[in-house]
Amino acid sequence: MRRVAMTLPEPAEPAGPGVAPPRSDWATLRRLLPYLWQYRVRVMVALAFLIGAKLANVGVPLLLKELVDALSIPPGDARALLVVPVGLLIAYGALRLSTSLFTELRELVFAKVTEGTVRSISLQVFRHLHSLSLRFHLERQTGGMTRDIERGARGVQSLISYSLYSIFPTLVEVGLVLALLGVKFDAVFVWITVAALACYIAFTVVVTEWRTQFRKAMNELDSSTHTKAIDSLLNYETVKYFNNEDYEAQRYGESLERLRRAKLKSQSSLSLLNTGQQLIIATALVAMLWRATEGVVAGTLTLGDLVMVNAFMIQLYIPLNFLGVVYRELKQSLTDLERMFALMEREREVDDPPGAPDLVVMHGEVRFEHVSFGYDANRPILHDVSFEIPAGHKVAVVGSSGAGKSTLARLLFRFYDVNAGRITIDGQDIRTVTQASLRRQIGIVPQDTVLFNDTVEYNIAYGRPGATREEVEAAARAAHIHDFIASTPKGYDTIVGERGLKLSGGEKQRVAIARTLLKNPPILIFDEATSALDSANERAIQAELASAARNKTALVIAHRLSTVVDADEILVMDGGRIIERGTHAQLLAAGGRYAQMWALQQSSSE
Repeated sequence: MRRVAMTLPEPAEPAGPGVAPPRSDWATLRRLLPYLWQYRVRVMVALAFLIGAKLANVGVPLLLKELVDALSIPPGDARALLVVPVGLLIAYGALRLSTSLFTELRELVFAKVTEGTVRSISLQVFRHLHSLSLRFHLERQTGGMTRDIERGARGVQSLISYSLYSIFPTLVEVGLVLALLGVKFDAVFVWITVAALACYIAFTVVVTEWRTQFRKAMNELDSSTHTKAIDSLLNYETVKYFNNEDYEAQRYGESLERLRRAKLKSQSSLSLLNTGQQLIIATALVAMLWRATEGVVAGTLTLGDLVMVNAFMIQLYIPLNFLGVVYRELKQSLTDLERMFALMEREREVDDPPGAPDLVVMHGEVRFEHVSFGYDANRPILHDVSFEIPAGHKVAVVGSSGAGKSTLARLLFRFYDVNAGRITIDGQDIRTVTQASLRRQIGIVPQDTVLFNDTVEYNIAYGRPGATREEVEAAARAAHIHDFIASTPKGYDTIVGERGLKLSGGEKQRVAIARTLLKNPPILIFDEATSALDSANERAIQAELASAARNKTALVIAHRLSTVVDADEILVMDGGRIIERGTHAQLLAAGGRYAQMWALQQSSSE
């Protein structure tokens, strides 16, 4: 295999669709609160169980002290069996059990809150992405976007669990321990604990803020790497055509190397943070035990007091260490969630006006009135285009590539809004009605058919979800693909593959025709609907399409003029303008551009 010598581009700053200016952490948390509010009863119940668990947890060292002091008798004393505080032992075990029981009850009650919130946010993001304009989806990076959504969903779970049910109970437990130390011992114990807490929190916040940059860089490189992998696999055939497997592997390998270095920086900074936290906790623990030991030697404290102080410090150590983990996870989750919320806040380029009514189609008359449009402001595509498709008529649009033919279909579907003029259906401006009702009334057979990686039946039935097998087969017969489907081992249960790649171009196009015939809308668009078919199948399907379009309003976009000779009117476009119009016979008689195109195609076919 030949070596591919190409200069690989430096990784660009990921500024794909949906990336918004960074928001504050509090702003991200406020976005989360409305989703939790719908589960407020469960949240309060779970919070009650959590407080119960913490109270039981703090009570354990107190009982342990009483138990140790009660057993402080000379060794070998026969009274030992009599003075064993059976009640204290039972209470100690009950408190230990209560801690676990309340914790499990909290998890049981709160599980629905977490999973329900993740579902709500993920579904809202999914719906919002489908509501965005075609421009967004043409510019998006699929791999990176799906990675952002995946990490964002995990971030929701972490934020809910950690922020509401870890930080708060830890603070409650710290407050209870400080109060008990202040009441039962002198203020030195409290000040040692407070100093340790202050140093621990300050160190954790400073270092975590510093290492957030490494986490963000890692996320961006992770999304970029994932995007390269997905894009390369989706374009598998192109890679093979140009023998660029090594080049793709080299690009992916360099992305993985940059990601590896970013992960090492993140892990190194994490190790530094963990080490510093352990040092602060160990120093505080030694100071507390030294103070308690002095009290036991001086006779001001009992052995049970020493055990209780040690137990309190161990119990503080666990949630305090967890508090550091929580803060790190919160910062990481907020970083992950920020990008998903940015997707949710991406403004819709094409939106329904408030209170927009549904489109009501009585006859199906379509009018383009002085329409001008450009995908980019500096590159206009259509210039003052006006024409009418009377109800039940077929109008064809022909012209060279880039003349603006397919743009008409996109505008009629309202994938974009016109820059000037208007498009109406039965006198209703399509910008004033809901997009959903508009698209229910229009069916299209696109030039480039993309199918779902599912069965043939699913793809045909997609035109009208819920259609019966008999209706699907009838549509397939009308599209002249039933015999082919029936000849396959699995018939209508045949999986068509990613984007329908297991089918030929003609087979995919016939599935698209069957799908539109099944939908049976009053307005039809045929965008090079038979371009991938051979001549025999094209003639057969043309008859079916003509039958399907009978009494319907049809816009036919064609390159082969032989497919539109029966149109009620033919529009010839060039440079975004209509330069000729009339029937096939009229345009031939005029001897203009259409006549030249017809003569050229006829000579080519001969």
